[in-house]
Amino acid sequence: MPNEPGSDAWRRWLDENAGRLLLFARQQCRTASDAEDVVQEALVESWQRTGAGGLPPLPLVFATIRRRAIDRARSDDSRRLREDASAVTDELWFDIDIGERELCALVESGVKALRGDFREVVTLKLWGGLTFSEIAEILSIPANTAASRYRYGIEALRTSLKDLVT
Repeated sequence: MPNEPGSDAWRRWLDENAGRLLLFARQQCRTASDAEDVVQEALVESWQRTGAGGLPPLPLVFATIRRRAIDRARSDDSRRLREDASAVTDELWFDIDIGERELCALVESGVKALRGDFREVVTLKLWGGLTFSEIAEILSIPANTAASRYRYGIEALRTSLKDLVT
């Protein structure tokens, strides 16, 4: 089939969306390796749910990543309590070149400082490229709430970045 994994259409879709999916998963998961696993599981599940060799809709994949990350966190909680919480803060969310490391560290710090509900919406909007309607569907909230969270999140991000730079 033309849209099965391994096809040109599938490779193009994956090349276009893999970065944004992984970025979202990194925010949802506790470790980078968990994020990679969750993305892989979500892609397989989304592709299977789409059926007939179709490419999965991006909102479906984001929602599946979110659900898989929640499931993984619940099942790993007892083991995770024994780990050092500071190890999580050392992992970078963004794949970067050395020259961009300082700027990305500032942005990452600002994004991490956002309230969780603001951070989710800002990430899905800016890096996920989703509409407020798609974000609302993924998070099970009204579209106006998604838009408000985005607006408040961006304002908080501006303030925190301004404080970090000065």
